[in-house]
Amino acid sequence: SLRYAVACYYILVPAEVSADMARFDGVRYGAHIDGANLLEDYGMTRGVCFGKEVRRRVILGTYVLSAGYYDAYYYKAARVRELIRRDFVDIFKQVDAIVMPTSPRPAYKLGEISSNPLLLYLEDIFTVPANIAGIPGISVPSGTVLRDGTRLPIGLQFMAAQFEEDKLFAIGKEVEQVCP
Repeated sequence: SLRYAVACYYILVPAEVSADMARFDGVRYGAHIDGANLLEDYGMTRGVCFGKEVRRRVILGTYVLSAGYYDAYYYKAARVRELIRRDFVDIFKQVDAIVMPTSPRPAYKLGEISSNPLLLYLEDIFTVPANIAGIPGISVPSGTVLRDGTRLPIGLQFMAAQFEEDKLFAIGKEVEQVCP
């Protein structure tokens, strides 16, 4: 079920962001910027105070939660989240921890892919499963790779069963001693 984690994440999280950010309308909560009327107040406040990524997630989340799309997207993603969670529960009956890369490639240069939100979302392929499943994860520096004459950091990610963060801290400490 892990192959569905990124798609699931980017349906559920924007829906939750949309619902959470709705209260920051500049009237009851958050900053306020005056417009000509209440609707313009909302637009000005959110347009200025929310960054591009927050606005993108609010718009996507509002769409996912809207009538006619809730069942098609949000409800199905919530069911997939439960499948992913159960898969991890089963796996952790057999192992103490899971190790995988933190990202599919070394750190990218500043600004290198920031103009491509979809590519940025796909960079989360290894980190979102822990978020979806509600389990702890830790990323630990594990060396560097040489790319175009620059040493770029790489990381290892470890995941453990719910409430077993102590295992992750112990593993992380060991790895940091070996890979300073």
